[in-house]
Amino acid sequence: MEVTNMQKLGVGLSSFGVFFLLLGVLLLFDKGLLAIGNLFCLAGLGCVMGLEKSSSFFLQPERKKGSAAFLGGIVVLLSGYPFIGMLIEAYGFVALFGGFFPMAISFLRQVPVISLLLALPGVSDICDRIVDPKSQ
Repeated sequence: MEVTNMQKLGVGLSSFGVFFLLLGVLLLFDKGLLAIGNLFCLAGLGCVMGLEKSSSFFLQPERKKGSAAFLGGIVVLLSGYPFIGMLIEAYGFVALFGGFFPMAISFLRQVPVISLLLALPGVSDICDRIVDPKSQ
């Protein structure tokens, strides 16, 4: 599968978005950095997936609640309440992308250094619950 220049640009924008989000949280929820990070992440997602696939992903009936919380959190953040906005956004993120967490954890358990961290006693129990919630 060939990666287009637009997808490379999207990965770069998303990376900058994550960087600005982390920096915004480290600087005690600086709303400017958080807003820039959110905009970069959304633009990067649009470039990687394409606008049509991105809009259909966010507008699926089973994901409307998560989409509303995620985008509503961004609006609250831009309105001047960064901590509350990030909490709402985090809920929306988990509601939207929660189905991908078991697959991501299974992949990360195969990465050499990260697998050691995920094998720690408390972390291992949490990861096991995420990967297979019915076994608990």
